[in-house]
Amino acid sequence: MVAWAFSTGTLDAAGKLQLPGQMGVVALVAANAYVVFFNASWGPVMWVMLGEMFPNQIRGSGLAVAGLAQWVANFVITWTFPMLLAGIGLAAAYGLYAAAAFLSVFFVLRFVRETRGRELEQMQG
Repeated sequence: MVAWAFSTGTLDAAGKLQLPGQMGVVALVAANAYVVFFNASWGPVMWVMLGEMFPNQIRGSGLAVAGLAQWVANFVITWTFPMLLAGIGLAAAYGLYAAAAFLSVFFVLRFVRETRGRELEQMQG
């Protein structure tokens, strides 16, 4: 929704984004809805899941590597956003992030194992 709202915008003479009609409200509500839903689902679940997905013998190393990967991914997103903004525009940048989020659903379905009802000692590497 954010990408769609920004795709309707134009730049004025001063270089400021102008959204027609209620598109500003749509962008604001969609961005806040993203934050709410992310913080109620994927955001905290990832950190809980990391503590459950590694067997005891490699749990410490696994958590360290997975935590590092998470922080590197956050850095890359923060670092590349201004470049994407300048290169492909605001709507395309948000569209790219939306596509990555969509693809993550299939990644989770394929590669993340269910841990419900299993003891930590039963986890396999």
